[in-house]
Amino acid sequence: MLFVTWNVNSLRARLPRVLELLEAHQPDVVALQETKCGPENFPLVELDAAGYDVVHHSGGQWAGVALLVRRPLAPDLPLLGLPGDTVPTEARWCEATVAGVRFVSTYVPNGRTLDSPEFPRKLGFMDAAAKRAAAIRQEQSSLVIAGDFNVAPDDGDVYDPAVYIGSTHTSEPERAALRAIQESGALIDAYRHVHPAEAQFTWWDYRAGNFHKNLGMRIDLVLVSSALADGLMAAGIDRDFRKGFRPSDHAPLLVWIGL
Repeated sequence: MLFVTWNVNSLRARLPRVLELLEAHQPDVVALQETKCGPENFPLVELDAAGYDVVHHSGGQWAGVALLVRRPLAPDLPLLGLPGDTVPTEARWCEATVAGVRFVSTYVPNGRTLDSPEFPRKLGFMDAAAKRAAAIRQEQSSLVIAGDFNVAPDDGDVYDPAVYIGSTHTSEPERAALRAIQESGALIDAYRHVHPAEAQFTWWDYRAGNFHKNLGMRIDLVLVSSALADGLMAAGIDRDFRKGFRPSDHAPLLVWIGL
């Protein structure tokens, strides 16, 4: 099974690139974040024509997440929203079961700055995610939680750790919250499992030519349960989708899992 996660930073704006990715890689399941669609303008028709069924949680111009499932596979038992999320209208979590695996697409709040009121909210969201991961684990051994976590797991996941001292995405409280999600769900970082030491990034600021200078961060993650770890065959970041006309500031992360 090929699984992809991608923060598209507006699905309507990036739909041609999404359809290009579906055609190029033919992934079985895709987790999208920051779709920024209302329920009424989510591109279901176009995705259906591409061969995909969709579970989406759409909150309008902010956030929004989705799971695309390539037929003949089909999503089952969808759940929209994260229990315990204090701002559920932003639509940052959705789930479905595909081929016996519980898949989650999530978009963790940014947190803004360490002294912002949004920072405790970020940690609270991650705490709720850890509790949900533990609950799923009790019911199902095969679990994938993927998306834009807005956390770089360690210093090897940013181009220069010194640049991020005193800022979000690399602080110890955020990293501890990420570890708690992994521990609660018995989850491993799929990319780091396949590439123990290789530094690659999934996000680059639009400004100052950061992409071309490779000044990025790895904040888009695929966390897989230990039951799936032995089936991890490959993982990689397709930088080509960060290039071209009006790209997202994130690149898709691809993970191949033998089921």
